[in-house]
Amino acid sequence: MYTSKRLAQAITKLYTAFHDNTLHPECCKSCAVGNILDNTDAWKHLSDAHGSVVLNYVGKVHQGLGRTFNGYTPQELMQIEATFLKACGYSLPLHHRGVKPSNPNDKELLFKGLSETIAFLCKLDGVTNVMDYSKLFEFKEDHAPVYALTF
Repeated sequence: MYTSKRLAQAITKLYTAFHDNTLHPECCKSCAVGNILDNTDAWKHLSDAHGSVVLNYVGKVHQGLGRTFNGYTPQELMQIEATFLKACGYSLPLHHRGVKPSNPNDKELLFKGLSETIAFLCKLDGVTNVMDYSKLFEFKEDHAPVYALTF
């Protein structure tokens, strides 16, 4: 299956952050977009609130100029982060009085957030969700598997 360079790099960075325990939804350097952008927080200046999908003036200027950050436009970055935070159980945009999980470092919670984020990244690139393993369980009329399991 074809994947774009940006998708392959984003998944690799998110995978590494998940397994290195350096993924944290509330930190702009350690959240989904922070990791995709090499643990920088400069992206937070594209919007007025963490988790918002509305670009501010700076974000609109960058978007209008066609700028990308590790292959993603400012609008795409805002949507990626919103997808991650929402899947982790946060109300958006983040606010100290908003709904949030009791343990943002819970591996199951982060996995759910990453699964939704990777599905969204695949959708952005028009490729099949790499996290979808349902095809492995498809079978023919004679109950033989449709696809072989290969490693």
